[in-house]
Amino acid sequence: LLVSKDLGKHLLEVEDLLQKHGLLEADISAQSERVQALNAAALKFSELEGYQPCDPQIICNRVNHVHTCLEELRELAGRRRKELEDSRQLWAFFQEMEEAEAWIREKEKILATKTCGRDLSSVLTLTTKHKSMLGELGNRRALLHQTMKKGEQILAKKRFSPGGIQEKMREVRLRWKKLEEVTGLHQHRLQEALNFFQFSAETDDLVAWLQDTYRIVSSDDFGHDDYSTQALLRKHRAVVEEVEKHRAAVVALRKQLALLAPEHRQGVDVQIRVVEVEQLYGEVAEVAVLRQQWLQDALAVYRMFSEVHACEVWVDEKEQWLERMEVPEELDEVEVVQHRFESLDQEMNSVMGRILDVNQVVQQLVDGGHPSSEEVRSCQDHLNSRWNRVVELVEHKKDQLNSVLKIQNYLLEC
Repeated sequence: LLVSKDLGKHLLEVEDLLQKHGLLEADISAQSERVQALNAAALKFSELEGYQPCDPQIICNRVNHVHTCLEELRELAGRRRKELEDSRQLWAFFQEMEEAEAWIREKEKILATKTCGRDLSSVLTLTTKHKSMLGELGNRRALLHQTMKKGEQILAKKRFSPGGIQEKMREVRLRWKKLEEVTGLHQHRLQEALNFFQFSAETDDLVAWLQDTYRIVSSDDFGHDDYSTQALLRKHRAVVEEVEKHRAAVVALRKQLALLAPEHRQGVDVQIRVVEVEQLYGEVAEVAVLRQQWLQDALAVYRMFSEVHACEVWVDEKEQWLERMEVPEELDEVEVVQHRFESLDQEMNSVMGRILDVNQVVQQLVDGGHPSSEEVRSCQDHLNSRWNRVVELVEHKKDQLNSVLKIQNYLLEC
């Protein structure tokens, strides 16, 4: 049993042989105690004095022979255990290599059937799964490294033919290298798909924002008075700032497109999409400028109307006063009225400046093709005519006063 060359043909068979060998070692150990007891008893006969049933030398030789046989048996048992343990190490190595190959084959099949997703959500899900697989790959790499070290140790002992071991190690290394290459390629493809779908999602978000902004900047609400128009103009300026901030994102689309994989950036749809975004942004920016001008024109109109109203209130007041005023005949009263006309001249100079400003604003609005040009021009004409009426009344009253003064001075001289 101990000189058997049967070391097993697979791990389970070696384990069975080791178990049987353990029983045999236990039996040898039990027999050793018996042999020692028998040898001790035999040696007593070699020490007898007087009558000796057997030659003491024969007894000693017999005892030494049995002891030597037992030691040889123990050596054989030890050698057999070492051979079986080496065999177990060898077959454990082959089994671990088979498990590694099976794991590699499984991952190769998974990678062969994996797609890169159809949208951003599916790509993110696949990316998460791939990261999990990379973790498994790292763990399996560490285990494979340990198994390869076991193979190197087996080769170093030179107990078995190195051909099968080296061939298996070389084969598994090649398959592992190929798996890592395929894994890296799939990761690269996932990243390319992720970049493309993120680019598409960001482009869609940008288009949605531009469409919403276009509806805002193309509104025909310009307010109904000075206050409401100013509020709209403040909001519009904030929108214009946002439009300007988004300019960089629109300009960057071309650079982002150039960084995509050829299969993605060369697609007709994605190139058309980029052109559409650029055109839409241009339209939004253009309409935003127009709306700002229209709001400023509307604000100028409302302020002009407010200024016209203020001037007309003053004109009404002065016109009524001039029409009701009677030129006095007494010198003292004439001088009082003169003083009032001197104050009126100062007021008229101030109002005249305001009316000139109104005329300038009106001219700018008319030259700019404002849609309310006719209404603005009509308002201007009405104000100017009333102003001229007041100027005529003032001149007329001044002439009357001058006539009275001449008469009074003539009478004084007489």
